[in-house]
Amino acid sequence: MNNDIDLILKKLGNSKFRSKFHLNDKNKNYISEKGLAKIQEHAYEFIEKRLTPKQIINDGKQTPFTGHPVFIAQHATATCCRSCLYKWHHIPKDIELSQQQKFYILDVIMTWILKELTK
Repeated sequence: MNNDIDLILKKLGNSKFRSKFHLNDKNKNYISEKGLAKIQEHAYEFIEKRLTPKQIINDGKQTPFTGHPVFIAQHATATCCRSCLYKWHHIPKDIELSQQQKFYILDVIMTWILKELTK
């Protein structure tokens, strides 16, 4: 595992707010039914649509708290909005995300999901 991701997940785990997010049985069953490759595809689509643009009108409100395991993961990993990405991951707000940044965010989300599935 990437040491940077391991370190940030440890820090996020110490946050009272971030540490309260976990996958429930419904989320785990959904992942099992769809498969990890499809969940990763969904995660990338959410990143592309909701986080990549330079300007996001509803920043801070674009990621629901329920409805998809990736949404839960995004809140747990502070990859839910550009403000959280800046605060926790030091990714500037007023830029379009690069491919490298998108893959980093995807890695953070999927690493968290894998950890949740193996608990």
